[in-house]
Amino acid sequence: MIKKLGWCVFLVFLFNQNGFAQLPDFTEMVKVNGVAVVNISTTQKARPEIADAQKQQPMPEGMPPEMEELFKHFFNNPDGGGNGGGGDTQSLGSGFVISKDGYVLTNHHVVKDADEIIVKFSDRRELVAKLIGSDARTDVAVLKVAATDLPAVTIGDPNKLQVGEWVLAIGSPFGFEQSVTAGIVSAKGRSLPGGNYVPFIQTDVAINPGNSGGPLFNMDGKVVGINSQIYSRTGGFMGLSFSIPMDVVMNAVEQIKKTGKAAHGWLGVQIQDVTRELAESFGMKKPMGALVSKVVPGSPAEKAELQIGDIITEFNGQPIENSGDLPPMVGMTPIHEKATLKILRQGDEKTVNFNIGLLPEQVDKIADNKTEKVKPTNRLGVSVTDLTAEEREGLQVIKGGVLVQDVAKGAAKNAGIQPGDVILRIGNNVIDDVADFEKVAKNLPAGKSVAALIQRRGSPAFLALKIDK
Repeated sequence: MIKKLGWCVFLVFLFNQNGFAQLPDFTEMVKVNGVAVVNISTTQKARPEIADAQKQQPMPEGMPPEMEELFKHFFNNPDGGGNGGGGDTQSLGSGFVISKDGYVLTNHHVVKDADEIIVKFSDRRELVAKLIGSDARTDVAVLKVAATDLPAVTIGDPNKLQVGEWVLAIGSPFGFEQSVTAGIVSAKGRSLPGGNYVPFIQTDVAINPGNSGGPLFNMDGKVVGINSQIYSRTGGFMGLSFSIPMDVVMNAVEQIKKTGKAAHGWLGVQIQDVTRELAESFGMKKPMGALVSKVVPGSPAEKAELQIGDIITEFNGQPIENSGDLPPMVGMTPIHEKATLKILRQGDEKTVNFNIGLLPEQVDKIADNKTEKVKPTNRLGVSVTDLTAEEREGLQVIKGGVLVQDVAKGAAKNAGIQPGDVILRIGNNVIDDVADFEKVAKNLPAGKSVAALIQRRGSPAFLALKIDK
């Protein structure tokens, strides 16, 4: 067996030596494009009131606590990442020139809160940059330096990228300028926790602290993405890197150039994936689409009469396979433009028309509830109580619902229901109080998945309840 394996390796080697299967040569691409890649260094003056906040790496907005340590932005703090000693904070990142007249792109998180931004070129020139504007939701920042006739990159089309295609990154990992790494496209359209408006390009290109804001090139030498995040348990490269596609980037860039900021389209729903169990409960042949768990009051979705429990399967004719497909599509659509949704409502297909709204700034509130527990007595294995006025305000529950006090072994626990959750609906039944809940729970069919709408820490979600036969 070992001899056979040895012959196979030898034959592969001969095959490569004869030129039939060669690895790509990136030397010319690096020579042409490396000069347009820059090092970004920032300085933030010491501010005692935010010193504690600076000790933490910024994480994607809205990321669950159990996930936030795995996805990391990766710029580098050469002084150790804080100003606990009372000094200024300095950080290093990467960027690239997109026009000869001095426009430079990088990540929002690289230049966030910076008092001074220095752009260092491959010919050792260092120029002070002006921040034209940045967008936290897409993690894009536009800088401008006072220079002309600069070497600039060519922007490519990320939609033409194919999984398995070679790509190359140039940046300053750990401050080592003009470092080149290569790999392949691992996946497209990745939805990451908190990255709702970016369908990330996933690669296995080696990316480390300091690469943030640098370009991702295709084999034609065109920039198809900005390197932005890594998945890591250690803080270093583990084979999963994520880049912002250039169509998303340039959409934000054009707006930032005109107004100093980027606007994003808004529908006004909270959505989640349709699991196999939920698909069964909704009578679907297979899991797909974006399940609406909340409709924001006053939003375009409310005006279009979308309902909780609707499953969005298409947006402007484009299929929605996963819930993460929808936000980037809506976010990149111009404000006030007419759009069309195809939805599944209680087994019937419907078409919904609406006007794209402007995404507002929203702040989620989290409230803890301390209520005396009662042992479960129903078929679901869960004890519930009516909500007080104070609990409604703290949990952001306008009307109806019952508060979960305790969860024993059974269908509720298997579905993921936890103490402190508010059960709003089971199947097509709205739960107004404990009496409603007990009545519905008593009549649930055994051996069949039923969708239950809950609210946890201000966020609604559907779970699949299934009582054993």
